[in-house]
Amino acid sequence: MSQPPRPIAARRHDEILRRLSADGNVSVEEMALVFDVSRETIRRDLKALAGRGHLAIVHGGATRRADEPALADRQSDNPEGKAAIGRAGARLVEDGMVVLLDSGATTLALAHALAGLDPSASRERPAWTGLTICTNSLPIGLCLCRIPGIRVHMLGGEVSVGDEAAFGTEAIAALARFRADLAFVGAGGISSAGEITDFALLPTDLRARMLASAERAYIVADRTKFGRLTPIRLQPIPRGTGLIVDAAPPPAMAGALAERGLDLVLAR
Repeated sequence: MSQPPRPIAARRHDEILRRLSADGNVSVEEMALVFDVSRETIRRDLKALAGRGHLAIVHGGATRRADEPALADRQSDNPEGKAAIGRAGARLVEDGMVVLLDSGATTLALAHALAGLDPSASRERPAWTGLTICTNSLPIGLCLCRIPGIRVHMLGGEVSVGDEAAFGTEAIAALARFRADLAFVGAGGISSAGEITDFALLPTDLRARMLASAERAYIVADRTKFGRLTPIRLQPIPRGTGLIVDAAPPPAMAGALAERGLDLVLAR
């Protein structure tokens, strides 16, 4: 078994991953100057992080792993399951609420349900009164800003092309100005040990802050996330946070999720 990195190396690793999440790439030369260490030390750091699946090594440095598909591709992956989760989440929303909606394909399905755009729903477009949506997602903002009775606030910052959403300090600063009744956030994977994980640091940080900001919080994840391993832990997750899924997880995973204080909600 590989040994965990020493504290000084761990701090370097955290900073490398933070810069990688923000900029998409890092160079050996730049990191050696930042940390005042040799280029060989940085190369060892990058090799260790690559070995744990956090990045891809390229000539002269490293880039983010391109494992997460673009939003359009994610929408076509198990759309029925995502739609069922979206409808379940929308049933929790009431007039007058302030709702935080994270970016992603499953939260976009929830936005479609709120807008009455889910073709599987039997009822007509819902009528809303005084509903406020705070989101970092451009597609969600565009979808809901056209619906009567819904006010949309965009959490700003630089937009990620693949996610079509804003992350980082500006989005976090905007989030801090709101009180919220509900929050719905996505996830990249759910391990067999019940860990909720994602692909990059900045989106994960925003999702954790959304969970902490709301009176009641939910993670939305369809069955394709079961057993998928992605590098960044979503933490902390408040006890009692709901996990809305479209299928029951394997028994061992369900038990691990319960031990972590997550309330399982099976979408129908």
